[in-house]
Amino acid sequence: MGKCTNGGNGMNKEKREWLTSLRLVIIIITIAITVRTIFFSPIIVDGPSMLPTLESQDQMIINKFVYRLKEPERFDIVVFHASEEDDFIKRVIGLPGEHVAVDNGKLYVNDEEINEPYLDTANQPNFRLQDLPGSYDVIPENYLLVLGDNRTNSVDSRSFGLVKKKDIVGRASLIYWPLHRFQKVN
Repeated sequence: MGKCTNGGNGMNKEKREWLTSLRLVIIIITIAITVRTIFFSPIIVDGPSMLPTLESQDQMIINKFVYRLKEPERFDIVVFHASEEDDFIKRVIGLPGEHVAVDNGKLYVNDEEINEPYLDTANQPNFRLQDLPGSYDVIPENYLLVLGDNRTNSVDSRSFGLVKKKDIVGRASLIYWPLHRFQKVN
């Protein structure tokens, strides 16, 4: 008497398995959305401004969480909101409190020459921080100076001025496509 074969809750085994699978799918989707929103995001490089380091159509992962733990550093490759519609990818060259200039193809930060082994400096145009929009003597707090690696063909701080730290989306971490370019980004 009182025999029950369906677990006692009125559901058959197939319904329970279906609900368990549905819960698992919802959990996986929630985790994926959380990871993509908070930690990592895919991007596609568009244009030649970061040559030779990054090629147009490189598909990358950016780390969106890293700058919650630490400040951007010189030579980090960052993605930032250039406008409400566009995100740009460039290299951090100048940090708050610094004066930056390029003279005869050489980068100077606070009058000290800084080596840039990732680019051909022969064709790098000259500029001084004072020449940029805003005409600063030093980079103010909460701002960065960013440049493309292809200095003769890049829309960067020389065109639009300094970038607010709050506009940084994340740091480029990994090229995953095309496969022959699979590599960690330094």
